[in-house]
Amino acid sequence: MSKAILGKKLGMTQIFTEEGAVVPVTVVEASPNVVVRVKTVDTDGYNSIQLGYGEVKEKHLTKPVKGQFDKAGVAPVKYLREVRLTETPEYTVGQTLAADIFASGDIVDVIGTSKGKGFAGTIKRHGFHRGPMAHGSKSHREPGSLGAMSSGGCGRVLKGKKLPGQMGGNQATVLHLSVVKVDMDKNLLLIKGGIPGAKGSLIMIRETVKPL
Repeated sequence: MSKAILGKKLGMTQIFTEEGAVVPVTVVEASPNVVVRVKTVDTDGYNSIQLGYGEVKEKHLTKPVKGQFDKAGVAPVKYLREVRLTETPEYTVGQTLAADIFASGDIVDVIGTSKGKGFAGTIKRHGFHRGPMAHGSKSHREPGSLGAMSSGGCGRVLKGKKLPGQMGGNQATVLHLSVVKVDMDKNLLLIKGGIPGAKGSLIMIRETVKPL
């Protein structure tokens, strides 16, 4: 992987191809990113770059974070994300990356934080089927049996069993999405299909790690 950029999800729309086909796209605002730090195998044991994105007031920074920006000689940014690289980085500290690092037709992976759904039951969270809805049924939306009892069994709920709990709000990655259009005038990337996260959330677009 050699290319990546941070951006903000704006929402979805649709565009028409020259043949008249409708293509659903997600619009991502990819304002210029700044390279805050470069790591190499010789100095840090692995290759990566640290990207910065978004505006932030200096008073909202802690002293260690502010010192990192001062050392790099770049203006403070709101978000910092590290991108692992397979080869020695060709980037330099202070370099800016814009939406044009990608072109129409590129295959990318998109990483974001999925929408939080709150505390959900097994039907919504795991796709369980419900029980009978007749009055005599004692199990409509309950998860059912939790496992063997202590007599001859383990006497506990086995780790990893699908049960109710918090749903969403986790890091999610969608692979093999195609870049439909790059609008440099507005710093926009139009990516075919849906991507994780709510409107206004931070996402990372990277060159796919599993080429087709």
